[in-house]
Amino acid sequence: MGAGFVDGFAVVFGVIGGLELVDRTSFALIALASRNHRALPTWFGGAVAFGSTTVLAVLIGVAFEAGLGPGRIELLRVGGGSFLVAYAAWVYAHPEEGASAPAATAPGTAFAATFLTIFLLELGDTTMVFEVVFVTSLGWMVVLIAGALALVSVAAWDVWLGRRLGAWLEPESLRKMVVVVLVLVGVLTIAYGLSPSTFGRIAAGL
Repeated sequence: MGAGFVDGFAVVFGVIGGLELVDRTSFALIALASRNHRALPTWFGGAVAFGSTTVLAVLIGVAFEAGLGPGRIELLRVGGGSFLVAYAAWVYAHPEEGASAPAATAPGTAFAATFLTIFLLELGDTTMVFEVVFVTSLGWMVVLIAGALALVSVAAWDVWLGRRLGAWLEPESLRKMVVVVLVLVGVLTIAYGLSPSTFGRIAAGL
């Protein structure tokens, strides 16, 4: 590999990984990991979702945004946020689930719930937009490898942190924390989808 590939890899890995660490999708995955009792299927669901959105960014590139149109991308964000709020309502309405034994969560359920949540949130998200931009400037191979590795690594950290929180907190306290985090992330995602320009003005004023 040439120096150009290595430099591009470092840029993409650092930017995408750094952005995702503080992104709402990352916080959602932490909350899901603290709730789910099986760490590996939860991580795998998040990793596959992140990998899928990276492949979409690489394969479709700028044509992805041009083809869907800004309005439809915003609707995807609203859909992802709505899913999180609905999941938070389900957690709140089923307090008995918090006291279930670790074996109660099926691997397939943990994978499916995590994959669907992360995939919906990542579609049209900031990190995906950055990957699209990087494809046009650094090439698809750099973005595919570095972007996927960065996001998979962040998913592993999120699941580890979520599992630690789940072990430290009492079930009822954990349930309330998960509900609050999911609602906040969901509402912010819906608001961003409905009015992204407002968030841009807020960021510019900080």
